[in-house]
Amino acid sequence: MSQSRREFLKQAAVTGAAAAPMVWTASSSWAQAPSARPRMAAIGVGGSNGRYGQGTADALWASEHSDCVAICDADLLHCHEFEAKLNDKWRESPVDLPKYTDYRKMLEEVRPDVVVIGTNDHWHVPIAVAALRAGCHVYCEKPLTLTIAEGEIIREAARESDRVFQVGTQQRSQWGMRFLEAAAMVRLGYLGEVDTVHIAIDGSPTSEVAPTTTPPKTLDWDLWLGPAQQADYSLHRQQMFRWYYDYSGGKATDWGAHHIDIAMLAMDKGDTGPVSVSGAGKFPPIVPDNFNWNAYLDGKATLPNANHTPTEFGLRFAFADGLNMTVNDTYREESSNTRMGNGILFEGTKGRMMVNRNRTTGRPYSELTDDDREKIFAEMTNLYKGKKPEEDHMKNFFQCIADGGEPVSDVESHVRAMECCHMCNVVLMLGRDLKWDPEARTFLGDEQAVMLMDRPRRAGYGLSETT
Repeated sequence: MSQSRREFLKQAAVTGAAAAPMVWTASSSWAQAPSARPRMAAIGVGGSNGRYGQGTADALWASEHSDCVAICDADLLHCHEFEAKLNDKWRESPVDLPKYTDYRKMLEEVRPDVVVIGTNDHWHVPIAVAALRAGCHVYCEKPLTLTIAEGEIIREAARESDRVFQVGTQQRSQWGMRFLEAAAMVRLGYLGEVDTVHIAIDGSPTSEVAPTTTPPKTLDWDLWLGPAQQADYSLHRQQMFRWYYDYSGGKATDWGAHHIDIAMLAMDKGDTGPVSVSGAGKFPPIVPDNFNWNAYLDGKATLPNANHTPTEFGLRFAFADGLNMTVNDTYREESSNTRMGNGILFEGTKGRMMVNRNRTTGRPYSELTDDDREKIFAEMTNLYKGKKPEEDHMKNFFQCIADGGEPVSDVESHVRAMECCHMCNVVLMLGRDLKWDPEARTFLGDEQAVMLMDRPRRAGYGLSETT
């Protein structure tokens, strides 16, 4: 198993690359006039060989507040594609930037002020820790962590740093600020005493078994795998990493990182967690019954190239104060004919309210007065750490860099939400209910569950070797 979490943080910061990186540098990129704006590097931008474009979207968004000075992606093709989009966005000042496949080399040579991390999920913490140690402000896409153990690693790294760290849980800002508004309403008591929150996040999709092939010439597949266990290249793995436990956590860490975060924010649970989690689910047909997930994550068992995260699930978290929070693929309530495929439903003594990215519904919301809305906006300002709430998550990040404030999506509360997300998967993997100590941040009386809080990292990619 991997070294202890505290030992990780005592290791030296940036080390040499485990694999020789490809790097392309244009001398013209350094001849541009200096700017007062922060110097930003984009790490993990996605492109034609991938499927998800959030890394590109985030870095382009950040370029509105900073000057992009380097691009890094394990697939060099993606670096060139991102640069073309960057130049298309800023036609009057085209750039010819240094392009890297290894972020360690980039951090050492470029030394940016800011990094925007949009890699596949299992690389988030190693890169974020390295960037903080290199003195960078960090914007990192969610889910921030791959495991519960990584939560402590990134919390301590963020605490030790004086840099600004914004997590890409954009529901705290975007979509008309309706999620922030709902959280403010709950905290102000517009629903009365809320004792139950239902969350629906859809189920992971299934897939056919995909072939193993030769990686594209532009891709450093070993570097893409990084700390994950060795696997032969498959385009499906590269594109659909979100549905492989090797690299992500399925819907529990995809949409769960958004909706569980908002539920915890609304219920003021940012500094604590549940005491138990129970429930069951269903895995795709390629996963055998009673499959040994510990052995799989140790590299001692295999599954074919196909989606293997849960397709169906119903889970219940119990908190010490009596709050219950359920997490479902689809929430159904037969007695009232309620069905929710994606969203958050708060139930209180004065009514209930549902919010998702399309709308907010419920009597407490529909009956708000202008005076109510002023009070709610004041509470939204509190949740926005004293800054004026506005629908621009990236702007909030750069404002905090400028004035030293705390961003709306902070590391501490996100790690608490991610602990719940990872607990979902541990319960489903083991097929049994579990008890959790929110102070010690560990499972009680279940050795297998404790083992699933962390996982081995491949030789050459232990955390001390990637930071």
